[in-house]
Amino acid sequence: MSNNNLVHAFETNWISLLISIVVIGLLVWLARRKVSFGYRVLIALGIGLVVGISLNSLELDATSIGTLGSIYVNLIKMLVMPLVAVLVVSSISSISNLGQLRKIGTKTILLFLGTTGIAAIIGVLVALAINPGSGISAQTTEGFEAREIPTFSEVILDLVPSNPIGNMADGKVVPVLIFAIFIGVAIVHLSSRKPEAAEPVRNFVESFKQVMNQVTKYIIRLTPYGVYALIGSMAARYGFETLKPLIGIIIATYLALLIHFVFTFGALVTFGAKLNPIKFLRKIYPTVAVAFTTRSSYATLPVNLEVITKRLRVSPRIASFVAPLGATMNMNGCGGVWPAVVAIFVAEVYGIPLDISDYILIVLVSTISSIGVAGVPGPASISTTVVLTALGLPLEGLGLVLAIDAVVDMGRTAVNATGTTVSSLLVAVSEKEFDRDSYNRDEEEELELSRA
Repeated sequence: MSNNNLVHAFETNWISLLISIVVIGLLVWLARRKVSFGYRVLIALGIGLVVGISLNSLELDATSIGTLGSIYVNLIKMLVMPLVAVLVVSSISSISNLGQLRKIGTKTILLFLGTTGIAAIIGVLVALAINPGSGISAQTTEGFEAREIPTFSEVILDLVPSNPIGNMADGKVVPVLIFAIFIGVAIVHLSSRKPEAAEPVRNFVESFKQVMNQVTKYIIRLTPYGVYALIGSMAARYGFETLKPLIGIIIATYLALLIHFVFTFGALVTFGAKLNPIKFLRKIYPTVAVAFTTRSSYATLPVNLEVITKRLRVSPRIASFVAPLGATMNMNGCGGVWPAVVAIFVAEVYGIPLDISDYILIVLVSTISSIGVAGVPGPASISTTVVLTALGLPLEGLGLVLAIDAVVDMGRTAVNATGTTVSSLLVAVSEKEFDRDSYNRDEEEELELSRA
């Protein structure tokens, strides 16, 4: 039976498999020609888009390409839990003053909440201007099941670690973060009283961090190949006919995300960090590209850490604290723009009038829920469910946008990851842990990423 399955898989996927072998060979050749990591990711993204659209138009199976993409994402997921734990412990244990830790944490969370609130405002304004629900009938997509909103006690309990190893196995990042914070704070306290007892643990954490950094470099080198496979399978899966009825909400979402990306982040970088936003964008491009194609803030975390420390020249201490927290809690796209656009869309489709108080409620609930659902899988769906419930809008409206969720999720995740990068930079600038001279001299460590 397995042989038959293997033969069948080859017979239905041989064209996409052959194309993938050629593309991978091309990307390996580019790496050996010392083409930069960013350019190879961009080339892979373009080739994947062309290949995927071609396979879709010819109605050819692209399962083999999707499998390659899934392998890459699984390898990235393999890194997330141990990497988050060791980075947070290392970051906190390197801070001798717990008052400074509170200050950094407060600045980080305020930046996350502030930018998410601005994103929600932009989402409301763009949706009102474009009116994406116009002309669409209120028919729920077949098979839609509304996501259940966790109760307050469930959210709190889900954030508190009960079994750190079990939490890691279940993919619950927030409990792991909290456990790591306890360990880091304990090391700081113990170091002040019994340095000889804390030093072996601190040394182990630092050694383990270096090992994990090396493993991360191995996986990051596979990024161009993963980007090709992920964008290729995405383009092959969704044809224009599937997206055509919902083109309005796609345009509204991406326009809102673009405005937030350019103006909000651009203003923060220009006036907050006093840097050229164009140069900043060039430096963080690998983060944006990986987030866009993987659709996962967790999968983007290893690349983002490399970008923040080696290209933006932010201190590892700040990056190791803000970036893991941002991968969990910074929801500019998923918790800000998307719930706002969907709420306006659903109200229009079902003919429910909204007034200024409803728009304010959308912004407030979107901002608060972006932090509240940090430990819950599928934060975009949960945040949107919370907003629709708060406004008394039918949850069935979510079923109308199921077909485009994966398409808009690429943009949402790219904005989420960029927001984390911007927040890391601003916190580092305020704490004087940003090497401005090195940044301006373009001293970028890309040697590890430039290899095949």
